[in-house]
Amino acid sequence: QVQLVESGGGLVQAGTSQSLSCTTSRFTFSQYAISWFRQAPGKERAFVAAIPWSGDRTYYADSVKGRFTISRDNTKNTVYLRMNSLKPEDTAVYYCAAAAYLFEDEVARSTTYDYWGRGTQVTVSS
Repeated sequence: QVQLVESGGGLVQAGTSQSLSCTTSRFTFSQYAISWFRQAPGKERAFVAAIPWSGDRTYYADSVKGRFTISRDNTKNTVYLRMNSLKPEDTAVYYCAAAAYLFEDEVARSTTYDYWGRGTQVTVSS
């Protein structure tokens, strides 16, 4: 069974940093591209960041560019999201998603991804 599990969410202060992890099962191929999405209350699910299997490039939403960093360790089947300079508007449920194929013009589309985790809550207080 293919599954993804997010961890690292919690309550943090604005201006601080937090790291999230997305760990895949051993049935998930390490060649999968992994992305992070988030959904705030009353808003649509939005793209955050993506990284291909090679790890040689990354993609970020404008809202997090320069503050968030996505990385992966294929030996551990884990993708990380380092969030710096957190703002209250970053408050959301964060989901990781996996895709066997990732095309640059489709990276931010949720329909690109084949598998999803259950999410982890990140709350940023001012």
